[in-house]
Amino acid sequence: MSQSPPAVARPLPPTASPSRPARPATLGRLLLGAAASLAAAAAGTLAPVAPDAYAAESVSRTPLPLPSLTGALDSADRLTVTVREAGGRADGTFVLRCHPQGGSHPDASGACGRLDRRTVWGTDPFAPAGSQGMCTMQYGGPATAHVTGTWAGRRVDATFDRRNGCEIARWDALVPVLPDLRA
Repeated sequence: MSQSPPAVARPLPPTASPSRPARPATLGRLLLGAAASLAAAAAGTLAPVAPDAYAAESVSRTPLPLPSLTGALDSADRLTVTVREAGGRADGTFVLRCHPQGGSHPDASGACGRLDRRTVWGTDPFAPAGSQGMCTMQYGGPATAHVTGTWAGRRVDATFDRRNGCEIARWDALVPVLPDLRA
């Protein structure tokens, strides 16, 4: 009978320690195998199929219609203008649509044209009056306006009044979006 050689204690590899056993080199192979499996699965799902496999007699071969852009354009420039204490027919809430023009605003064409001219790259036609300038101490009346909606792709939420020279000039710059209250 042959005897087996006595068991010999082997030293740990240099990268291992008693608290951290050696990591076999199979981890890299395992990750590589997983990546290859995923690639093979993806290639299998994208394999070409004969066009007749998808065809059915009940399916029409006419192309789908293109989506309408008129709804998107119509809603792109839409403002609600609420005017109070201006007097007469100037008071009320009006809807202004531009591109194409429409809504309940009394002068949609003029208002859209004014906004188009005041819309310059880098500026906001609805920006508040600057606080760095000096404003004349004059009172333009109790009229107020609130404009909300979307203009040139940006949300608008602006308030207007006529309490001093700067605010009066800001209001007048948006006539006919806002009513003309100049005496």
